[in-house]
Order: sequence, then structure tokens, then C-alpha cells
Amino acid sequence: MSRLNVPAPQDLPAGAQQILGNVGAQLGFVPNMFKTLASNPAVLEVVTTLQGTLSRVLDGRTRHSIALAVSQANGCGYCLAMHTHVATEFGGMSDDDIKLARVGSSRDPKRAAAARFAQQVVESRGQVSDTDLAEVRGAGYTDAQILAIVTVAVQFLLTNFINNVNQTDLDIPAVDSVDTTVPQ
Repeated sequence: MSRLNVPAPQDLPAGAQQILGNVGAQLGFVPNMFKTLASNPAVLEVVTTLQGTLSRVLDGRTRHSIALAVSQANGCGYCLAMHTHVATEFGGMSDDDIKLARVGSSRDPKRAAAARFAQQVVESRGQVSDTDLAEVRGAGYTDAQILAIVTVAVQFLLTNFINNVNQTDLDIPAVDSVDTTVPQ
């Protein structure tokens, strides 16, 4: 059961209603996380604006892979379920692609490097090694793109933390656990 209050629809400020309407139009429903965020319209606006802005910094499958890798690293069941749904329905990712992303990998070597680096950023609290940077650069990422990877990872870290604190009720099917050893 969620630990933070979700405002009743009639109690939402107009600005929050509009944002939730936009989220619902985009996803086909309004996820519980956004309903919870609506209790603080400024936070709702920050999260949705950040998501909108960062949707332009890397390709969709790379962003989905980062979302899954970061959510796995943070043990956020709500975010794993939501990002699995979004990656499947809107990102065209297969079950295998999703499982690989959750362990910081991909069949695409460049995408694997981004997911692995994002997980390393989270697990090291940003204290990545020179080797970590060399690996992501070696996969073909520029410094500007590395900044994008870090920022996208932090975006998902934010929503992971919100949902972990809240223990947000799942409004889509839960996902199974995965073997977190990275395939060779």
C-alpha cells in the first residue's frame, strides 16, 4: 500500500489536472506515481518537465535501457514494471532486450556501454573510475553524450527514490526478478 497520500481528483489544482491529463493522453492511463506527485504540483511539474526535456538527449532505446538498468540497481519494483511496460509498448523492446538492459547490457554494444555506465554512476554515487569513462568513450560516446547519460540516470534515480519511499501501488503487472550477472 502506498505510504503517501494521493489527492482525490476533485482536490487537484487546475495545473496538476492539466499535467495529469497530458500524462494520461501520452500513456493511455495516469500511473499512480503521477497521481501521488499531484499532491505537490511543483514537484509534478519538475518531474514531467525533466522527462520531456530529457526525451530529446539520447535515442529512445538507450533511454529505456538506462531506465531499466538504474531501476534494477535501485531495486525499484514500481519503476521496473513501468519502464518494462513503456519500453515494450512504446519503445519496441523485446523481453530479451529488457532483461539485458536490467543487468546493464544490450545486444547493441554502444547501448550496453550506456546502460552499464549508468548503473556504475548509480552504484558508485557518481564516483566512476577513469576506466569507466574510458569504456563509455570507447563505445563511441562523446563527453556531451556522457553528460546526457548521467543526467538521464539521475532522472530515473529521482523517480526510483520517490517510488521506493512511497512504496507506490503497482497499477500494471509486476515484473519477475532477473539474474543480475552480466552476460558475457
